[in-house]
Amino acid sequence: MQVIVGLLLWITVVSADPLEPWANDFDQVLHYECQSHESINLIISVHDNKCEDRVWDFACQDTFNGPRSCYWTGYANDFDQEFTFVCPFGSVLSGMDSYHDDKTEDRRWRFLCCQGETAVQHNCEWSGYVNDFDMYLRWDAPPNHYLVGAHSYHDNSKEDRRWSYYSCEKN
Repeated sequence: MQVIVGLLLWITVVSADPLEPWANDFDQVLHYECQSHESINLIISVHDNKCEDRVWDFACQDTFNGPRSCYWTGYANDFDQEFTFVCPFGSVLSGMDSYHDDKTEDRRWRFLCCQGETAVQHNCEWSGYVNDFDMYLRWDAPPNHYLVGAHSYHDNSKEDRRWSYYSCEKN
């Protein structure tokens, strides 16, 4: 009975999600960028045990008043490896990109860091883990905070990652 209730809850959460369709399909490349003047403020993900992968979606918030300077990082991790990434120099995360490998059942990640007129490096905080393995993931930026980093580790028995996010206020 508990499995049925859990499945119904998962279906309700996923089907009620206003951000569908997802930014990627299972086992496919994920490439997401916010519009100009924005940064990521919401991350949602669902894991599938058959594919041993996640679909992802994002929402963005206004962050900059003027032009921004952005660049894509190199990959922050190798497959099956833990990583901690923080955009440097008070910049924010405005995009994420990853690809999935069926052999390792994991993804490599790189990030779009953008800097605006004001550094974002005040009152920073880590979220703590926002998901358990194989479970729904949702991270909302705290009030007046902007996403600047991420931490993740992979478990080979679960073939999934747990995530925490780093956010700061503008100076």
